[in-house]
Amino acid sequence: MSADRSTIVHATTVACQGSAVLLRGAPGAGKSDLALRLLTSCQTPILASPFMLVADDQTVLRRDGSRLVASPPETLAGLLEVRGVGIVPLPFAAEAVVALVVDLSARAEIERLPEPASTRLLDVLVPLIRLPAFDASSPAKVALALAAVIGALDTR
Repeated sequence: MSADRSTIVHATTVACQGSAVLLRGAPGAGKSDLALRLLTSCQTPILASPFMLVADDQTVLRRDGSRLVASPPETLAGLLEVRGVGIVPLPFAAEAVVALVVDLSARAEIERLPEPASTRLLDVLVPLIRLPAFDASSPAKVALALAAVIGALDTR
């Protein structure tokens, strides 16, 4: 049995219903902006609960058996950088199980109908989607993808 491991990654993480979404991208790609829009969007029929901040800019990832758990570094817990406003304190989740990774990319790099994809983090396979951070529909697409992954999507 392998020992549990941890690492810090350059990513912003939000959670809903105990499941985390890891937002990855280059500096200035819109990770914090997309997180802010997810945190402030109202509840939708897609997910029954609102999103909550886990970590901004840096996320601690820890393997716990077959699960990947995200948490904030202690010094950044509950803080979100809002460009043009500053560092804002917010309620946060101390940890959540990573259910989805979103790579923020230029629209031209994103396939219209992509095949299912995944990424391996600390030897845990996690579903992956690619989105443009600043599209108006990106928060809804994140919620939809998360709902599909965690089985909360009612297709009736």
